[in-house]
Amino acid sequence: MRRKVIAGNWKMNMLPGEAIEFINELTPLVKDTENEVILCVPYTDLFYALLTAQNTNIKIGAQNMHFEESGAYTGEVSGKMLKSINVEYVIIGHSERRQYFAETDETVNKKVKAAFKYELKPIVCVGETLEEREAGKTVDIITKQTELALEGLTNEQVENTIIAYEPIWAIGTGKTATSEDANNSIKEIRNKIEKIYGQETASRVIIQYGGSVKSGNSKELFGMSDIDGGLVGGASLKAEEFSKIVNFDK
Repeated sequence: MRRKVIAGNWKMNMLPGEAIEFINELTPLVKDTENEVILCVPYTDLFYALLTAQNTNIKIGAQNMHFEESGAYTGEVSGKMLKSINVEYVIIGHSERRQYFAETDETVNKKVKAAFKYELKPIVCVGETLEEREAGKTVDIITKQTELALEGLTNEQVENTIIAYEPIWAIGTGKTATSEDANNSIKEIRNKIEKIYGQETASRVIIQYGGSVKSGNSKELFGMSDIDGGLVGGASLKAEEFSKIVNFDK
């Protein structure tokens, strides 16, 4: 039985003091959950978040990383740097990174490999635009993105990768794919993984749904057969709301 993983993506929000306050507020609200809880915070919050989340069941992740270990990459942060402060997870290939910062399937794959090199657990984002969806290309787009992101990985590494299916048209828009549509898309991703890596590996991969997840729809979404939790954006910025998503099964 796959575990449910609920990850908050704060994006470019929260100062260190706010992060500390948020985690202190969230901790008692989620302490009894059997689901995995992750907060992916801005770089400037990482150290404070890690200290505050010590001795809790809240894991801390970064929102991006460079694929090189070091070098002349002004403004970038490497996997080695993240690992040095005990970051556990890192989001890779979020649609906003692809859209605004020229991320490609190739750089996503390089980053995934670098994450494993430094024992970080990648949360790899895939998803289609509204135009692609209306053109009937959803399955082709998301399965190809998945295949290219995982290219060259071992079965064990694939099993330790979290895939986040985020239809781009649903991110921050208030629109959500129906639970059936989201589940069907995630099944297609799992089927693609099965074709390449086998049924056992595919059955173990955590595949989340992201795209305007909130407390009002989380129970229905996460109750579907192939949806293993969510990558939560705006709703992860309020401790009480995020805790309700984490505790969807209570």
